[in-house]
Amino acid sequence: MSDAPHVFRRPDSGWKAEDLLSREWLVTNGLGGYASGTIAGVHTRAYHGFLTAALPAPLGRLLMLKQLSEQVRAGDDAHPLIDQAAIFGGKGALPEPAHLKEFRLETGLPVWRFDTPVATLERRVCMPHGQNTVYVAYRVIDADGPVRLTVRPWIHFRSTDNPSRPDPARGYSLRVFDNRYEINAEPDFPALRLLLRGDDPRFVVDGGMRREVYLAIEAERGYEPRRMLWSPGWFAIDLARGQEAALIASSEPWNAMSALSPDEAHRYEQDRRRRLLELADARVRSSPVASLVLAADQFLVAPAGRVRDAIRANAEGDQVRSVIAGYHWFGDWGRDTMISLEGLTLVTGRHTEAGWILRTFQHYVRDGLIPNMFPEGEEEGLYHTADATLWFFQALDRYLAHTDDRGTLRRLLPTLVDIVGQHLAGTRFGIGVDRNDGLLRQGAEGYQLTWMDAKVEDWVVTPRRGKAVEINALWYNALRLLAGWLRDEARTEEAAALEEHAARARRAFNARFWYAQGGYLYDVVDGERGDDTACRPNQLFAFTLRHPVLARERWAPVLDVVRERLLTPVGLRSLAPDQPGYKARYFGDLRARDAAYHQGTVWAWLIGPFVDAWLAVRPDDRDGARRCLEGLLPHLDDACIGSISEIFDAEEPYAPRGCVSQAWSVAEMLRAWVRTQT
Repeated sequence: MSDAPHVFRRPDSGWKAEDLLSREWLVTNGLGGYASGTIAGVHTRAYHGFLTAALPAPLGRLLMLKQLSEQVRAGDDAHPLIDQAAIFGGKGALPEPAHLKEFRLETGLPVWRFDTPVATLERRVCMPHGQNTVYVAYRVIDADGPVRLTVRPWIHFRSTDNPSRPDPARGYSLRVFDNRYEINAEPDFPALRLLLRGDDPRFVVDGGMRREVYLAIEAERGYEPRRMLWSPGWFAIDLARGQEAALIASSEPWNAMSALSPDEAHRYEQDRRRRLLELADARVRSSPVASLVLAADQFLVAPAGRVRDAIRANAEGDQVRSVIAGYHWFGDWGRDTMISLEGLTLVTGRHTEAGWILRTFQHYVRDGLIPNMFPEGEEEGLYHTADATLWFFQALDRYLAHTDDRGTLRRLLPTLVDIVGQHLAGTRFGIGVDRNDGLLRQGAEGYQLTWMDAKVEDWVVTPRRGKAVEINALWYNALRLLAGWLRDEARTEEAAALEEHAARARRAFNARFWYAQGGYLYDVVDGERGDDTACRPNQLFAFTLRHPVLARERWAPVLDVVRERLLTPVGLRSLAPDQPGYKARYFGDLRARDAAYHQGTVWAWLIGPFVDAWLAVRPDDRDGARRCLEGLLPHLDDACIGSISEIFDAEEPYAPRGCVSQAWSVAEMLRAWVRTQT
């Protein structure tokens, strides 16, 4: 492993299996589609593959090209680039991959270098932005003479929405069109189109071959680990030193997928990524977190499935944009989108897209709520959230601070006024203001409405029904923000009424939420079992938003408690270790994992609010705040290389868990990094 960021070289002592299997790469296409795998080339997840296409509803994201078997040959001397036993057998076993010499990211795109006895080759993967197409390009760096490269594609059509669901494709067929190849499965699925670009490529049809692959991480997660792959044959091409070939796989029409040469596709995508780096805040461009600018790009998508929304937005002179909450299994979530907006778009200089996102979600408001999430393959959202809509106000505030786009504010104001009115009157899922004290309550049987939203079948792990601390901090902030915006528009009577509601809520908050015995804030008051004394990070939002609801004299005590009991090098624990129900590890099947999800598990995104709290109490100590971020820097070379995981175990060694690349983890690290720079 070299000192350069995101470069891994074979040590003299040889590779260690954990160094290769625990590190993953990710390439995305701006639609929600992706290619992903381990740097070893061994797929350990149901989600790993070279092409997962993002398709219109009702299909959603569809894994199509799972694996490649690649071999380089000179005469009778043949060498697989990745050991086939490691790919297809051994329950995730990894023999010494002697031919893998180096793995690196170039502007976020993965590059492998293989050093075989007959040739040295490089392999690169890229996806053109806005296309469900992947290019896997090969170049011979060195060889004594011509070598033959063979590439066998392994097919596996499967929806990504449930890793334990039986594979939907019951059979495959191959069609040939003059050196172009189409693989079909279910009638409703698009064809997978395959093409090898280079000098005189050939395809050998062998009648179809099936092999079983074992996915080790799915076994750890309690899912069926075996998948049956199918291959119609293999591509072959002869290459000399300096020559290139590229396999193109796509669900797009032939004219779209073959419009670019492999060199053009790679060059255009690299140029796009360099422009993204140039747009970003100078404080991150040349910093250790610069790779997160490119990681942020992976989450910003034009949702492929919502065609009606795209037509409407185009008619308004806009574009539909949303945020994928995490790879590989999350879709776009309202809460994650709003929390992530500043870090993903404003810190990175993508202000236009931030406006598109806010205006997109304005159209999704129903009964005073924005959607919690959009299920895979569906056009309509689910609205079971009490906080996503309140984060909408915070996101708009940050957008205005960066852009002063009063046009967007005026466009959104009627919706914002309606949202507050719906909350005052009471809306879905028991969300509404308690007329006795002005605090916002929420809760409905069987629903998890806050960000601590783990649920297994009918078991809501952390229901938090009642008056949750961060919900009321967000509610007060929203009231004050809207009042200020209305005053700016000379709507003084409406503003004054909201300020009265805000003042009442603030008085009640400070009277009710202070837990004197613990020296911190209750997590929930007036809950199903009274007031909840659980020590959680949610209390930080009481003094880290634009308008703090907590009295200033209590900021420092709360910060001290959170620092002593919840802070780790990679984020904040979701529950203090001495509390009932605390779980130190996030591991096992779905029920075991969700039991730990918000019961101690560390969340990386919470390092952003912690930095805000630090600077609220110690505004001159930027160095101290920045040191709180430095524990995440080594992680940029772990899990998904160049990105940040969703969660970590609550105790050392703080193993990364959950999604390998999470939007709000990346966003809050970027935002907090800028906040701590001078």
